[in-house]
Amino acid sequence: MNAVTPSKANPLVYVLVAGALALLVAIYFLPVWWVSLTAPNYPPEAFPDGVRIHFHMNGVFNGCQKVEKAEISETEALDCVHEMDTINHYVGMYPIAAGGVIERAFSPFLITMLGVMLVGFAIKDPKLRLGVMAVGFIALGGWMYLYFYGAGGLKYQNAGYLEAMVTSMDQSAGEAEAKEVSPGQALIARLKAELAKSMPDAQSAAAGAGKGPGAHADKQLYLDNLKTTFEKDSERRAASEPWTGSGSQLLGWHYEKSLGRYFNNPAEIVPMAQTMSGAAQGIFWLLLGAMGLLLWGARKSAGLLYWLLVLVPIALPVFFLIDYSAWLWWYGHTLNDMGAFTVKPFMPTVFGQGKVAQFATHSYPAIGFGLMLAMSVLLALAALLRRKEGQAANERK
Repeated sequence: MNAVTPSKANPLVYVLVAGALALLVAIYFLPVWWVSLTAPNYPPEAFPDGVRIHFHMNGVFNGCQKVEKAEISETEALDCVHEMDTINHYVGMYPIAAGGVIERAFSPFLITMLGVMLVGFAIKDPKLRLGVMAVGFIALGGWMYLYFYGAGGLKYQNAGYLEAMVTSMDQSAGEAEAKEVSPGQALIARLKAELAKSMPDAQSAAAGAGKGPGAHADKQLYLDNLKTTFEKDSERRAASEPWTGSGSQLLGWHYEKSLGRYFNNPAEIVPMAQTMSGAAQGIFWLLLGAMGLLLWGARKSAGLLYWLLVLVPIALPVFFLIDYSAWLWWYGHTLNDMGAFTVKPFMPTVFGQGKVAQFATHSYPAIGFGLMLAMSVLLALAALLRRKEGQAANERK
């Protein structure tokens, strides 16, 4: 692609990139994809959307709504993440929390990195671009290091991610497991009730509802629960590792617990958890290396490294589909032999409707994926305008 000389920039480029940045922020807090299971034993009167879950950038969350009908009385919505895990484990599938582990843990940093890249692309002057991106990447690298390696680093993670980690630990896998590890959601409910008594009504209502990914009260409850569960598990296993509250510690421990939630075969699960922990460490340093490489490319307004600043965010929907499909393949081809039923490895439905045994599967994009596509369109237009600027500048020479 042609070099961009420091002539006057098209203001529309800034508008398009600003719109894309706003969409990028919205994408992080909205569901990107949803999956649902329907079957005769889940009648539409009680399960209007089937057993439904929502995939977000930072976790997998319940997609079932509370049913309010005269013949049905529910105090709260069914936990469909738990329900789907219960269904899947009969054929040897690992829990949903076992997928996308690194992606979910690093999601706030990946999104922030894309944001810095877009800001850098919008800035036309190479020196200013390099300075702004350097500040952004240094701050991002420090934030990422504090989270992943620092003591108490989990406080730098978002509450939505911590909520997903806590609730996935609350999935019963038998009476023995339930006795060894206290249910996470039950503890949260008790703490919220106590918190509500000591807070003003308005503040209590907001915290109790858990609205907003940055709700401080909820976040502290999740941190306390993870610490308590880790310590109880260490006591049960007579382990000597103290709780540090770092992202790397949580990722390794939680992944092993997720894999073993229904299948008690440490010989198979422990090596898988160790591999994932090692991969997470590699991704950490890979991201730092990628930032350094992009800074090198930001010195000039030409070349592949410069255009990667916008091409990578444009391709976000493609990256999501590749990652989503790969994990579905892993679920269907990494079946534990301890499942109640033996099935051949299979590829779960990526898009559309499928069928597994008596269950119909539904897998479709949610609003977050639509915003990804809209963001790609805005950035493609911005890239074309910036390219025309370069062509016009070269013609004037």
